[in-house]
Amino acid sequence: MQQHLKALLSTIFRTSMVGYCLLVLQGCSSKAEKEKTVTPLVSTVTVDTTSVTTELEFSGMLEGISNIEIRPQAEGYLEKIFVDEGAYVRKGQSLFLINDTPYSEKLNQSTASLQTALANREKARIEATRIQKLVDGKVVSDVQLKNAQAELSAANSAVRQAEAAKKSAAISKGFTLIKAPVNGYVGKLPYRVGSLVGHNEPEPLSVVSDINTMYAYFSMSEEAFLQFKQQYPGKTIEEKIKRIPSVRLMLPDNSVYEEQGKVDIVQGQFDKSTGSITFRASFPNSGGLLRSGNTGKIIMSQYNKNVIQIPQSATYELQNKVMAYVVEKNNKLKSVSLKIGQKTALNYIISEGLKPGDILVSKGLERLHEGIQVKVSK
Repeated sequence: MQQHLKALLSTIFRTSMVGYCLLVLQGCSSKAEKEKTVTPLVSTVTVDTTSVTTELEFSGMLEGISNIEIRPQAEGYLEKIFVDEGAYVRKGQSLFLINDTPYSEKLNQSTASLQTALANREKARIEATRIQKLVDGKVVSDVQLKNAQAELSAANSAVRQAEAAKKSAAISKGFTLIKAPVNGYVGKLPYRVGSLVGHNEPEPLSVVSDINTMYAYFSMSEEAFLQFKQQYPGKTIEEKIKRIPSVRLMLPDNSVYEEQGKVDIVQGQFDKSTGSITFRASFPNSGGLLRSGNTGKIIMSQYNKNVIQIPQSATYELQNKVMAYVVEKNNKLKSVSLKIGQKTALNYIISEGLKPGDILVSKGLERLHEGIQVKVSK
């Protein structure tokens, strides 16, 4: 009796559960059918052309207007270092002194040799004059006069040779005192007093950087370069460069350098390995804030005429492509792939994918998909 009761209760329970599941499934189906019939309401914008000024950013490397390696032209032990690393020096200021004792001795020797040559020349001149008088008096023959004149000529040559040797020795001695070739800042000092330096050392004594004006070198892709050539009027690149407005420099801390620069040079050919071409902009640096080796971003303003600009919020990404929804005449959505010409903080400038008059869904794209019918918000 008990077993029969249990079987009956089990049958009732199973029947109830099946009925409940059928009711749930029917409810879900009804809900899905109801949601399927709802037409989404979307906000739209009509695509049109406009004129807008955008900012292009290019990574750049800074260098002083001149970075001159200081290398010795004389060999010897470094006797004195007159400056320290990072010091500002003026053109002609003493930097290093190489022990000049050997060069002083050579100069003294060449000076003595010159004095000897001068004395010999004077002796030969006196002898030639004496022989000339004897010849005029027909006391001696012309042969002796010619010999005396030849000795005088040789003495003159010896004097010139001695003078050249003394000048060379003086120049060599002068090389022992090394002076700054330009105004600028002293770089690293890899050698110390007592170091043996000369022509064959791998490192220079230092580098003096003239940074009153800084050069910022940056690269532009081939596509950007073509846009640049179309952007500015002029028959030559030089004429176009003159029409580029002043550029700005963003420092690594995202602050903008207070002085504006000017693009002044573009290289003559593309780098085959990178497919880019190098530009140079010059920035005043009277305060010495910028140094060689600094990095930054060159900000170049560009005026764009008759372009299509849309908000970034009206796009979505699909497989690394920027996409958008266009509302067709039957109010169905069509997904289009966009080619981005330029990018600003909030907007895209579109080079391909849209045309004036297209109706673009402006927001709420995450709940939409291609092919559905929508209701356009007025």
